[in-house]
Formats: sequence, C-alpha cells, structure tokens
Amino acid sequence: MLVLDTNHITALGYSGPLSDRLRQRLAGANQDTATTIITVEEQLRGWLGEIRKLTDPHDQIFAYSELQNRVTLFAAWIVLPWDVDSANTFVRLRKPLPRIGTLDLKIASICLAHDAVLLTRNLSDFRQVPGLRVENWID
Repeated sequence: MLVLDTNHITALGYSGPLSDRLRQRLAGANQDTATTIITVEEQLRGWLGEIRKLTDPHDQIFAYSELQNRVTLFAAWIVLPWDVDSANTFVRLRKPLPRIGTLDLKIASICLAHDAVLLTRNLSDFRQVPGLRVENWID
C-alpha cells in the first residue's frame, strides 16, 4: 500500500508538471493508495484557519471552495485511521525521535502499523523512523 503524506495530497490539488507526474505514477503503481486521518486533519485545519481569518464573506468564497474540494477528495480515498496500533507505535517512537514533529510521527506510526510505503517530500525527517519505507514521487 502507498500512503500519501500531506505534501503529496496537496500536489494532487493543483495542476502542473509535478502533480501530473504524481498522478501518472499513482495510476501505474498497481497498488492501493491511501492517506491518513492526520493528513485529513492537517488539510482541513489549514482551510478552516484561512476561513476564520477572513471577515468579508466574499473573501471566504475561495477558501470555502478549497475546503469543499478537500472534503470531496478525501471522500474518494482510503483514509487510514489513528488506532491502537498506531498509538502504540507512536508511544514507542516518541522518546527516541524527539526532533520529528508530532503530526509527522503520527503519520509515520500509521504507515508502520499498516506496513505501507509513505510518499513524502520530507525524506530527511521520515528517514529517521526505523523501519519506515519512504519515497518522493513529486521531485
């Protein structure tokens, strides 16, 4: 299984050579693709924060449109949960890996619990996680 990190999911939301290349590779991968509930949290939290900052209802139109696009996108995806196995993995890794951000370590823990390959641009942090397989399909 391939799991897309937040930066790879973000790339799918735009057009251009990087997102086109990612779409082509995913289409030819012949593997299940998924994302994590942590990525859903990050994406929705970002657009909700943007909406809260804007006071003019007309200025909010674009942000609401992007929020709706994300909800539609995630509805079509397998979203891996934050569950007991993920939480146990996180607790085991938190102390030896204090420099990795909490949300990144949660994403890594979900991938390890599902024996999945994480697709991310953040190779430097994720490669520190023992046993986690990571690849960058954007660059």
